[in-house]
Amino acid sequence: MADKSSSSNDVSSTLLHGKYELGRLLGHGTFAKVYHARHLESGRSVAIKVVGKEKVIRVGMMEQIKREISAMSMVKHPNIVQLHEVMASKTKIYIAMELVRGGELFNKIARGRLREDVARLYFQQLISAVDFCHSRGVYHRDLKPENLLLDEDGSLKVTDFGLSTFAEHMRQDGLLHTTCGTPAYVAPEVIGKKGYDGATADIWSCGVILYVLLAGFLPFQDENLMAMYKKIYRGDFKCPPWFSPEARRLITKLLDPNPSTRITISKIMESSWFRKSAKSGAEMKKHEQELEFDLQEKLKLQEQEQVQEQPSTMNAFHIISLSEGFDLSPLFEERKREEKEEMRFATTRPASSVISRLEEVAKAGKFDVKKSEGKVRLQGQERGRKGKLAIAADMYAVTPSFLVVEVKKDNGDTLEYNQFCSKELRPALKDIVWRTETPTPA
Repeated sequence: MADKSSSSNDVSSTLLHGKYELGRLLGHGTFAKVYHARHLESGRSVAIKVVGKEKVIRVGMMEQIKREISAMSMVKHPNIVQLHEVMASKTKIYIAMELVRGGELFNKIARGRLREDVARLYFQQLISAVDFCHSRGVYHRDLKPENLLLDEDGSLKVTDFGLSTFAEHMRQDGLLHTTCGTPAYVAPEVIGKKGYDGATADIWSCGVILYVLLAGFLPFQDENLMAMYKKIYRGDFKCPPWFSPEARRLITKLLDPNPSTRITISKIMESSWFRKSAKSGAEMKKHEQELEFDLQEKLKLQEQEQVQEQPSTMNAFHIISLSEGFDLSPLFEERKREEKEEMRFATTRPASSVISRLEEVAKAGKFDVKKSEGKVRLQGQERGRKGKLAIAADMYAVTPSFLVVEVKKDNGDTLEYNQFCSKELRPALKDIVWRTETPTPA
């Protein structure tokens, strides 16, 4: 990597490979950070995803990173975030991509349901992108509003191909067998673990997205994750009364729990609801800006109040890394306590309750507390065998009412950490930890 210091591989350096000037941090996840950057020769603004090699290799994610790059290189489409180039140093992978400035589609839905003509425009663009992916043998497998971005003209862009796969990865039965996807958007046949067609699974996710655009909430919801999967498996949902008859018919065909009878993309495009004309993305954006102007100040105030207690969204990477297949029972169970420097639990309590409980434990145990977005750090005030004990707690939202909390040693002695967890932390958290219910024999 060419930068100001040839010995440095850190992204804090101004220049990257002599091609890009790195700017501000745009966002970050478990395995990567995304920065604004400027291409020196053309002056074009881009987004650069920086992935730490050691971390992804340690958790077995390197194949997924390679698959994401391969998929993005194959799908050049106006409604898909474009890959410009991939670079690497000894410690990092740099993925230069199209910079999309309009934010996530999820942010629009969070303010309430969309008008039917607005939802139709986004759905038309989504189906166009997904159809193109499928024509190239690429299946996304994690379609959801958080992975749909909007550009400056209000046009939709599909992103995050980290869980995508290709037609050649099918087994001899012609089906895929890797269970993945974000819980509320995953198709019933994926949960069933009997093999599934990547195209029909993506169509189901498109159906959930369309429902959310029109309704403002999910079609399958339950505080108990297993109960939610049962609803998905049965296709147990109801359309709100404001859905038009045509929209209701299309969604019913999209959310058909039987993949063999589920509507195909060609039939979606032929449906009367889909074929209705819509305004351009730019016209939609201008109209929505006029309607939403008064909401901006209110949203800013809400964000300022909530930023300290907002958990991160748990994406499919987290689900896969925490679970064995899709057997959810080990998802929230601790491993061998004496060998681990971390523990994990789930709760249906809000993030604020978890933070309050951690603060109580910290006060009793002589720890200082530092809070940031979805994270809490307990810093010991007294020095132990290996320095001051520090404990980090990260919160991830699986669903709006279901959190997974990961607690791990951040500094200090492992024995002291385990003793603190067993004597202080676990007892204090006992009543907020969610436990899976034992099914009643039929």
